Amino acid sequence: MEYMSQQGYDELVAELNHMIKVELPKVIEAVAEARDKGDLSENFEYHAAKREQGRLLGRIRFKQNILAHARVLDTSQRPADTVQLLSKVTLTNLKTNKQMVYTLASPHEANLREGKISIKSPMAQALLNHKVGETVEVRVPAGLLKLRIEKVEL
Repeated sequence: MEYMSQQGYDELVAELNHMIKVELPKVIEAVAEARDKGDLSENFEYHAAKREQGRLLGRIRFKQNILAHARVLDTSQRPADTVQLLSKVTLTNLKTNKQMVYTLASPHEANLREGKISIKSPMAQALLNHKVGETVEVRVPAGLLKLRIEKVEL
């Protein structure tokens, strides 16, 4: 079972619908067009279109599987002062005194550019269930990172 935000769930549904209603008909049309061009054993366009169709169908099945096991997390029932999935956490690196803000998200919603880190990442795992003011140590490739939790938001 995968927990995710309502926004992440809605985006996943929209992406799946786009693949099924827009991309798949285009690929099916490309396969039919290439098939009409003659000998299939030497038809590069046909093989490329079939390969694209297989790739798209695989992506569709993957997204359907995620949605079949997805559960939207109700944030109203959670403690506001503890780091949990979907918490927005402000941290201070104790070595450099730099602040950073991350939101702990499901692996399917993780996007570092948006400040969303996967709940399965080492940093998120180290932060889970800790409270404001606590210091956590995270083992990263560069060594040991000491972080202080400054603020937790839902």
